[in-house]
Order: sequence, then structure tokens, then C-alpha cells
Amino acid sequence: MYSRARHIAIPLAGLTAIGLAAGMVGSTAASATPPSDVVSKNAATPAEQAVQFWTPDRIKRAADYDANLDARSNGVKGVNSTPDGPPGSVPPIGEEKTKNVKGKSIKSKQVNLPNTVGRVFFTLPGSNPANPASWRYCSASSVQGKYRNLVATSAHCVYDTKKDTFYDNWIFIPSYWDGDNAWEGKAPYGIYAAKTFNAHDDFVVKEDYDYDYAFVNVYNGIKVKWEKVNDKWQWTRKNVGRLGDNVGGQGFTWNRGTKANVFSFGYPAGEHPDGDKPFTGRTMKWCYGKTAPMPAAPKYNLQEHIGLKCTFTAGASGGPLLYSYKSSTRTGYLIGVNSVAWDTDGNDRYDHISSPYFNTDTYNVYKAAANRWTGNMP
Repeated sequence: MYSRARHIAIPLAGLTAIGLAAGMVGSTAASATPPSDVVSKNAATPAEQAVQFWTPDRIKRAADYDANLDARSNGVKGVNSTPDGPPGSVPPIGEEKTKNVKGKSIKSKQVNLPNTVGRVFFTLPGSNPANPASWRYCSASSVQGKYRNLVATSAHCVYDTKKDTFYDNWIFIPSYWDGDNAWEGKAPYGIYAAKTFNAHDDFVVKEDYDYDYAFVNVYNGIKVKWEKVNDKWQWTRKNVGRLGDNVGGQGFTWNRGTKANVFSFGYPAGEHPDGDKPFTGRTMKWCYGKTAPMPAAPKYNLQEHIGLKCTFTAGASGGPLLYSYKSSTRTGYLIGVNSVAWDTDGNDRYDHISSPYFNTDTYNVYKAAANRWTGNMP
């Protein structure tokens, strides 16, 4: 397959590089062998065990995941990313007859938040899962796929580069909100456990954050009712069907220009470098702006990111950058995922977020994932 040429990485003065923890899908059979640079691996944790692990008190105590990624550009110019083929797109669920991406996102004071976006929860591999220090979360979104079972997020929200393995107890809760004490309110559309992680080999092997994206096939969802009996959590469950049938799925687009008007959504909660903590992670937040190429960050082999002005902190990792987002339908086209937070003026406060540039490499990972079947939890 195509192998893109890499830009020469030039060290930046003051750079210290916090991960913010398509035509229709091809007809490739679900069992077909993916391209050699696509890493697909089934989740190690049984699905029912993963869902049962995340009791209400553990959900509440999970920490935002930052992966120790942040960048300070100090005004250094960005590195241009270029398409490696013609632009392409997959329409959102419910808009399959759409022929073209219109390319306009209308900024509004009243933005209807997408039902597709939510929080993912996981535990760090090789650690004691009963230890709260291993309870983490990121952001993510449902996207279009053949079997309506696909979640898009950052690769550092599925894979631990220090342990060289995927995370445990991985679940997705779309439209998560923590506005009251009712557990049902926190998971209004159910909980979806991971079956298969799909990422690019250059992230898994080389820790290259130009490939910091992943697509996760999830089992059909369940709704859980928790009850404490003799100080122990007990649960009852019912199946609620496929993720995309319940919340829809964003479209997907690649090889677009680096300057695009986008909305970014996520659940930020972490601190700014100066210690200020403006977000709680309890509810979804959004930013709007025009993307532009970001500087290289050699420490993370990062050379082809696009970013926009946004004060998101850790916890927003993996949330979607949506192009041509329509508030009326709550849908758009996934053109990126929150990956790195930037302080571009050196005042110890994040002012930009960035995403890997989505090109044909990204599409190949997406396509391999978008054709995988899952079904009900075992």
C-alpha cells in the first residue's frame, strides 16, 4: 500500500510535547485479512466482566487520562500535511443517500450536542484493577459502520505504549452525563463493551502520534440497573441492541484540506499547566474553530497534526473533530480526534487541541474496523 513520505522533524525551542486521554464502507468481508499496517486485536477482558467491573462508584472515581502528552509551540509555524490520494467520505447513519460533504459548519450559540459522543472507561494493564489508580477514562464517538457497532477515539485511549498492550475493562457510554445521582441518567442509551481494537501499526510499534487514532468494534449494548445489597453491588441487565441504531453514527472523511471549520466535543477534566481546573468531566463540552497545521513535536514523532483554538484539557482525548456538523441532525463527518493539548503562547494554559491528519492510512484502519461484525455480548 501507499507509504507516505515523512517531513524532517526540526526540534522546537521550548518544546515539551497532554493527550486529551466515506463513499459507503467497502464491501470487504468481515473476516477478510486487514492491511498489514492495521493492528486488530480482540479485547482481553470478557465483555460481561468489563461492564460489571464499572460499578457506579468506580465510574465516579475514574480519572481523566492524559498519557503525559502536552506540547508548547511558542509560536513556531506548523508543518503542512498533504493528502495522499483523493478525498473521500462516508455519510453519517441516516444520511446514506448524501452524495457530497457540504463543508459548512454553522457556529451557533445554541449547539445541540451529539448523542454519539460519550466517555470510554478502562483500566491500565498490568495493574491491580481494584486499585483506583488504574481507573481511567477518555472521550469517543459512534461512527458509521456496516454493522453499526463502531467507536472512534484516540489510539492512546485504547493502547498502553509503556506496557505494549491494549487496555482492560474497556467500555463506551454514549451521551454520558453526571447531572444527578440516578445511574440510569449516566448511561441513557446503554453500555457497550469492546470486542475488537483496531489501530495503526505505526502507533502500536513506533509510538508515532501521527497515527493516534483507533476504531473499536463494540458488542450490542445493555442497560444496567445497579442495587447495593449488604454493601455489595448487584446488577440486572437487558439488551438494547446496536450502538448505531440507538444513537446514530457520525460520518467519516479523509484527505481533506488542513483548514476546515470543525466542532470538537469531549469531556475535559484535567488541569492546565498552571494548576487551574476549569472543567469537571461530568458533562460534554464543545469548541468551534478552523483547523490549521501544527508544529512538529519530535519527542512523539508528531509531524502531521492539525489543530484549532480550544482550551480543552485531559479527559477530552479521543473526542471527535466533526466537519460539516449540523446542529439540527446532530451529525457531521469525523475529520479528526482530540489527541494533544497545546500551550502556544507560553502562559501555562492550553489554548489549542490537535488531531492526526486523516489520510488514506486512516481510512484503511477505519475500513478494516467498519466491516467487523460483533452481535450480542456473550
